[in-house]
Amino acid sequence: MSATLRLLLVICTLHSVLSPALIAEVRLIKESSGWKLLRNGEPYFVKGAGGNRVLETLAESGGNSLRLWSDDDLGAQLDAAQKKGLTVAAGIWLGQVRQGFDWSDAAGLLKQRAQVRATVEKYRQHPALLMWVLGNEMEDPEGKNGAVWTAINGLARMVKEIDPAHPTMTVIAEIGGDKVKNFHALCPDVDILGLNSYGGVVSLGERYKKLGGTKPYMVTEFGPAGIWEIQKNEIGAYPEPTSTAKAATYRKAYESAVLAHPDLCLGSYAFLWGHKQEVTSTWFSMFTEDGARLGSAEVLTELWTGKPPVQPVPRIESLEWKGTATGQPGATLEAALKVAGQQSDSTKVTWILQRDPGEYGTGGDREDTPPAVADAILKSGPTGAQVRLPAEGGLYRLFAYARDGKGGAAVANLPLRVDAPETMPVARKGALPLAIYSEASDSENYVPAGWMGETKAIRVDPASADNPRAGKTSIRMEYQGSQGWGGVVWQSPAGDWGDRPGGYDLTGAKRLSFWARGDTGGEVVTFQFGIIPADKKFSDTAKGELKVTLGKEWKQYDIPVTGKDLSRIKTGFVWTAAAAGKPFAFHLDDIRWE
Repeated sequence: MSATLRLLLVICTLHSVLSPALIAEVRLIKESSGWKLLRNGEPYFVKGAGGNRVLETLAESGGNSLRLWSDDDLGAQLDAAQKKGLTVAAGIWLGQVRQGFDWSDAAGLLKQRAQVRATVEKYRQHPALLMWVLGNEMEDPEGKNGAVWTAINGLARMVKEIDPAHPTMTVIAEIGGDKVKNFHALCPDVDILGLNSYGGVVSLGERYKKLGGTKPYMVTEFGPAGIWEIQKNEIGAYPEPTSTAKAATYRKAYESAVLAHPDLCLGSYAFLWGHKQEVTSTWFSMFTEDGARLGSAEVLTELWTGKPPVQPVPRIESLEWKGTATGQPGATLEAALKVAGQQSDSTKVTWILQRDPGEYGTGGDREDTPPAVADAILKSGPTGAQVRLPAEGGLYRLFAYARDGKGGAAVANLPLRVDAPETMPVARKGALPLAIYSEASDSENYVPAGWMGETKAIRVDPASADNPRAGKTSIRMEYQGSQGWGGVVWQSPAGDWGDRPGGYDLTGAKRLSFWARGDTGGEVVTFQFGIIPADKKFSDTAKGELKVTLGKEWKQYDIPVTGKDLSRIKTGFVWTAAAAGKPFAFHLDDIRWE
């Protein structure tokens, strides 16, 4: 091949990669039959799911799109979707009212606006991009805060100026209060309203219309009812439907809220295409932890493709206690399982007993999966199991997993209560060194969810590019008030102040190490760990503190912990500081237990 021909081939290749013709133009149109989404001029009904895992299975199942909640690693996510022929509803995370974000604070809004602009400018030409999703459940419970809607509309207007080729959407939690009214009145530049709905999803479309909804919507999260929508049973536990029962729920939700309203509904994203601990490890998961498909994934496949499953997953008809669901330590309970349709000999059932967390989040925050209770299953088989109750009192769940050996599964669980004093749960063993923050680590061991003092004055930039110690980013903490004080606690679990089990066993650690610097120098900051006192039900077993005056240059600090009882550290890192008559800011990097 001649050098000239080789050069021409390179130029043609580059042109094909960079040509704007490859950018998929997505438009929203209104016809006599209702609203339609067009992608490159062709009708595009969204058959999607939330999450960025098992993408190959999503494509094979007839899905065409995935939803992301934030722009973390968005480039790689878009590339992965493109390889599988999928589109992406690209989420850009916005501050939430429930997490203390002040939608009337000009500085915070300007910073958020700059972040949105940077993301859109960077990824607007990616061929897998379907639309921009501005935030998730940012609003107050009744949707009365007009500042939220006005600010979101301003962001949408900016996004459309930068990228007119893709529509905008914002996502809210259900449609109660003034949400629908205020969205229509204050968000003319937002093209689509995303609706997260669980227990009420079947009537969602009808309720939306009755509330005056005329703009197109998408069902951006749906699945089984959440614990905020159901009652505890007689032993104080939330009963979880079987995966088979949930499959029927997904079907009814899709047919009622999505297919039944073609004039307004542009499609949906089911929750969750993957596996996640939220209440339990199976409540919203469409796959088991080892990747087996559950009934919900199977039902969506049938709805998306119009074809019945070639290899149906196992179906659980019932899982029940033979008698009581409570007992004393050491007592034996027996459970009966019925798997439908004379399942084949290849179907195997495994049984696991786990402690129930007892306290749960409802905002999707990270939760730890409880470990299995060793030696609790005395006898087990395809039709039932005998369980010996643990010595520690409290709630537990018995899980039954039926797997067909061909990638399909069904799961159910039964809650039980041990009638004995609740001893302190053993914290999960933390592998040392344990990173709380490191640019090279995506660790979520502890979450900076505990904001203290004048929380509205606190601003956190978890990826500041302002003179990082190493790498590209560090954390920037800012307190914007001239009076009062503020602080942030890295918690396990997030949002807990001693009422829930969690934390890590950091036995063997010698120090809590971190790097810090001030914006101007002279900032007085107190760094701590272990602030949950012993009078709380789930306390820290040790505490430590170091008060420093920061300089302008990076410096490493250590809080010695040798000789302390580190068997349960729930607050792994804390900072507090007073304004001292003026605002202040400082930076953190490489926070770790060593």
